[in-house]
Amino acid sequence: MHDEFLCHVTAYGMCDGRRIGVPLGTYRAPTLALALWWLRDRASWIAERLDPTPEGPAFPAGALVPVPDTVVDVPALLRGWCADDARQELVADELAGGRLVRIAASDDTTEYELLAESVDALRMQRVLPVLVVPVA
Repeated sequence: MHDEFLCHVTAYGMCDGRRIGVPLGTYRAPTLALALWWLRDRASWIAERLDPTPEGPAFPAGALVPVPDTVVDVPALLRGWCADDARQELVADELAGGRLVRIAASDDTTEYELLAESVDALRMQRVLPVLVVPVA
């Protein structure tokens, strides 16, 4: 059983023709439950910042506008991942097995990536393949 997990959140976009990553947070979770909680919390945090409540006091009238139906709804994908018990269990099983887990969602301009892996697996120079968990 892996006891400690390293979690990262990064946003990737293009700048001057190059793919640039912007770190949005890192957490060293002392337990599997806390690693899963942190990943869900960060996914919700991203979703709320991308799709805030328009009636909120922080936004003047007309500051937020809907996007066309052709744009991928990253906030909905991230909220859906957070609410899906089966996918949460899959992530927990993979992390407990020492595998790196990558959760990613992207729209036309940005990819949002959540990564988690066992600190023990890092020490052992993991040899198992990455599990990519779809958010759709």
